[in-house]
Amino acid sequence: YDNGNRIPLVETLKKQYQNIEISDSTKQNIELLSLPNTFTITTGHQLNLFSGPLYFLYKIISTINLTKELKLKYPANNFVPIYWMATEDHDFEEINYFNFKGKKFRWNKESSGPVGRLSTEGLDEFFEIYSLELGSSTNANVLKNLFKDAYLKHDNLADATRYLANNLFANYGLVILDADDANLKRAFVPFIKEELEHQTSFKTVQKTIEQLSDYTIQVNPREINLFYIEDNLRERIIFENDKYYVNNTKTSFSKDEILKLLESNPEKFSPNVIMRPLYQEIILPNLCYIGGGGEIAYWLELKSFFDAVNITFPILLL
Repeated sequence: YDNGNRIPLVETLKKQYQNIEISDSTKQNIELLSLPNTFTITTGHQLNLFSGPLYFLYKIISTINLTKELKLKYPANNFVPIYWMATEDHDFEEINYFNFKGKKFRWNKESSGPVGRLSTEGLDEFFEIYSLELGSSTNANVLKNLFKDAYLKHDNLADATRYLANNLFANYGLVILDADDANLKRAFVPFIKEELEHQTSFKTVQKTIEQLSDYTIQVNPREINLFYIEDNLRERIIFENDKYYVNNTKTSFSKDEILKLLESNPEKFSPNVIMRPLYQEIILPNLCYIGGGGEIAYWLELKSFFDAVNITFPILLL
């Protein structure tokens, strides 16, 4: 891990937390990230409405607990729990609902871009229906206020989810990261360039998949494992006939044009499931990733890719 990456990481986190009440332990953990003896334990999850499955909570609790264990065992180091918000994901259908008392509560809205940038407009109507089901007990009122404060007082899904997770876990020093950020993507530029020019991930992951042929393959790499993103757009970048095309649009670039754009606007490039773990390990001083079965299965396809680009592969924990 390059210690030079710590400065933009801490700067970005401070900026992302500036409009939110922050606990002393989270504040301290953000400061500690600038020190070379501080490491992270990371989990990630989609921006499910009002946390979605219980899994979301289990993952974060597991991450917090492991940092506590490590601090006891290695007191000379610091260990910070990170919740990586999947803000660049665009699969809105997977996150726009939750189940409560045997009923499915769904937020009906159109979304085509990265979900973190999605406006929370329209959730007041959703809230009215949900609050009727909650009833009026003390706990129900706590949940109503939490929903209102998270979703009705924040403009986009990333800010709402940060507020929610912070409200639940701030006292344990959880640090919430939104990596859809130009400052953080600067460090990823050489790897995006490598991907655009040489398709290293495709070649190395393909080989690993052959070695894993006895198992169900979780994800298959594409020739270019990057998306092009704007507020209402997240589409694959495809290389054909010496040109780079943005799928389902009329946008295309020559090699020089796309590399120029990468230098000036790295935030327009978004890693897919194959590249995201690499991005995570470049911007965080990370020791371990805690994920579900499906996640661990796709991480296991990536070891030789990490070796090829000379980045340390983390410990994986189910």
